[in-house]
Amino acid sequence: MAGSSHEPVGTETGSAGALPVPQESAAAMLKSDDLTADLFHDTLPAVRPASPAEATGFEIGWDHAHYRSTPAARALAAHPSVHQGWQAGCAVFGPRHLKPTPSVRAWLELRLAAWERGVAFEPVQVTPHFLTQIETRACPVTRLPCTRASGAGSDGVVERVGGHAGYAAGNLAAMSVRARDAKGSLDWATALSNAAQLERAGLDTLDGLSALQWQRLGVLMSFVTPLPHAQAACLPMTVLPPNRLRLLNAVQALQAILTLAFAAPNAVRSLRELRPHVPQAARHHYQVFVLTLQARRLAIGLQVGSHDDALDLRHALEDLWSDPAVNRRWQRFALLLGEAACERLVRVAARRGLAKGWQWLPRAAAIDGWALVGALPSRHGPAP
Repeated sequence: MAGSSHEPVGTETGSAGALPVPQESAAAMLKSDDLTADLFHDTLPAVRPASPAEATGFEIGWDHAHYRSTPAARALAAHPSVHQGWQAGCAVFGPRHLKPTPSVRAWLELRLAAWERGVAFEPVQVTPHFLTQIETRACPVTRLPCTRASGAGSDGVVERVGGHAGYAAGNLAAMSVRARDAKGSLDWATALSNAAQLERAGLDTLDGLSALQWQRLGVLMSFVTPLPHAQAACLPMTVLPPNRLRLLNAVQALQAILTLAFAAPNAVRSLRELRPHVPQAARHHYQVFVLTLQARRLAIGLQVGSHDDALDLRHALEDLWSDPAVNRRWQRFALLLGEAACERLVRVAARRGLAKGWQWLPRAAAIDGWALVGALPSRHGPAP
């Protein structure tokens, strides 16, 4: 019928040439739009941030690649972060690597070993150059020559002296694999107890070390362990502190300085200049102790003309402390001093050049980066 206003149900009007769209088709289009939106929506995968341990492992692997050094196959298989860091470094550096010197290889191995043990490693001061400075030709505990990569117990390694602290400057020393394995996780008191046990039982060795070697190991570990003054003063210095080791007990620092003074000529003259700074009550015993060391030094009769002679003289000076008279006269003198008096004498000796090569550090700076297990005593003292 002409002029009818009737519109078919389900049609859309209001625009010229509009086509009718069924209701079910509109619903299908809306559903299709939703699917298209889901298909092209940028959903980022969930990324788990690397833990500090994984980040350190990646960095160790990366540095191995930087020096074109391959981590041990065991480490690559057991630690994905080390493997990933090594692969990434190899891809980035390619042939543009740094020279892998023996000290660099030792530094990389030490970092990896510390990371695997979960022990803190101080990266600022413990460098390949630092490891070169603490190298030694003979183990300070066994005194046998240190070999390299022979697979024997005589191989030289760098090890923490105090197990209560991390791998940090001042707590590291070069020693033999045999000494390191015997040390394990023991403390200084247990090492000295092993020495006494061997002497009482009349046995030759325990865990590969003799009684004297256990004593040297215990004294070495005592250097980096804060001890009461009276206790530290009664320890014989059967081993002198290795290079770059930090002594946390002032009385042992004074003991080492007075002993090492006899490695140079005119020791008595230099030590005589220190006498006016000794407290009045202890001057007589100081003089007796110095004269005792002088007599023992003259009996050695060794003149330093080469590195071998210097090492022999060092061992001979250490052997002086096996003499009961030396220990007795030292203790009479040292026990009259307090910690503050020992600190003052060490400072004076350093100022007058008697303690050559020694550097004085405040205690906070001395243990910086050590990651100590437990707190140190609150007393403030030196760390030569």
